[in-house]
Amino acid sequence: MRPERLVVVLGTATEVGKTWVGAQVLGELARAGRRVAARKPAQSFAPGNDPTDADVLAAATGEYPADVCPPHRWYQVPMAPPMAAGALGRPSFTVAELVAELSWPSGVEVGWVETVGGPRSPIALDGDSAALAAALDPDLLVLVVDVRLGAVNAALLAAAALHARPLVVLNRDDGSEVCALNRAWLESEDLDIVGGPHDVADRILLSLPGNR
Repeated sequence: MRPERLVVVLGTATEVGKTWVGAQVLGELARAGRRVAARKPAQSFAPGNDPTDADVLAAATGEYPADVCPPHRWYQVPMAPPMAAGALGRPSFTVAELVAELSWPSGVEVGWVETVGGPRSPIALDGDSAALAAALDPDLLVLVVDVRLGAVNAALLAAAALHARPLVVLNRDDGSEVCALNRAWLESEDLDIVGGPHDVADRILLSLPGNR
């Protein structure tokens, strides 16, 4: 069962704030009375590095972490999931398997799927995060960009790797000149840019039935 609105979030790289942005957006939507759910098809992490992405997203949606990411897709090695699976001696898996494993409770209005790393980061034996996003054919693609040093190159390369035009979230603006200049440069490009999670939540709310 597909949610009313399916959102897939990617980052320009790992540790750019995908999970933080997702938790903020989902929390705001939930407070607005919308039924939300999050999914992380696979996650890898260092042992003892709590909370995991699934834990954070579950806290925002009121689900269990095992609902967000199936326990057999938790890989306790900090590398791309298919590499982590190999390092742990566990079976390999495909993009199609990850897609088939996604399930949603009935009545979910906004389903949020978080990928791993950047668009070209391996998420399965036969595909990367961009491939998973294309296979899911979401209603909205969200690209999280760390707007500090290196943002322009990272954002343009990541956006070009996606099958559809993403909504670009400029994250971690520390008020520096570099952030201001990167923001201005990216705004001059053909990108759909918003300032933060609140703007993403507003965009999703406006797309839902009854709010158009």
